[in-house]
Amino acid sequence: MTETRIQTRNRAAIREAALEVFSRQGFGGATLDAIAGEAGLSKPNLLYYYPSKEAIYEDLLTGLLATWLDPLIALDPAGDPVEELLAYMRRKLDLSRQMPRESRLFAGEILRGAPVMMGHLTGELQRLVSEKSDLIETWAAEGRIAPVDGRQTIISIWALTQHYADFDVQVRAVLGDTDPFDSAATHLDALFRRMLSVR
Repeated sequence: MTETRIQTRNRAAIREAALEVFSRQGFGGATLDAIAGEAGLSKPNLLYYYPSKEAIYEDLLTGLLATWLDPLIALDPAGDPVEELLAYMRRKLDLSRQMPRESRLFAGEILRGAPVMMGHLTGELQRLVSEKSDLIETWAAEGRIAPVDGRQTIISIWALTQHYADFDVQVRAVLGDTDPFDSAATHLDALFRRMLSVR
């Protein structure tokens, strides 16, 4: 059944409110009352769209995973290997800059042991990482990049880009009155370029 414009707007408001509450309070600290209040809806109205906190949380995470995987999917076997991996790093850094709440939501799920996302992590994510790490190691075997472990390279890109969103308070405390993303791209570009370039 097609939703009305009001229903579409309310569902979007609930998702936006839930993203804010979950990313700030974590799953355990979030309540339906807090999400409803953030969305400007009554709790009964919210429950018309979602039967539980868990249902909202799962909807958010499932939608987020596709966004998180897109930059890795875009790794082009026909491209220049170093530039493809640097472009992937920059896309991941851009996601951290543009979607910090989403990054913290995903990190929170992982810290909980991934009760909602484990099937996705051991399914589509694992298959995609396996495919792209094989590509990276093929590039290395062909002498087009330095010898690297494909999976560890992908994990390192995750760690060094998502940290800026997930540990934003710490990063800004260390760097002071400056936007950490302004220098992060240049620093990470130089770091990965040195690691990947054939000597």
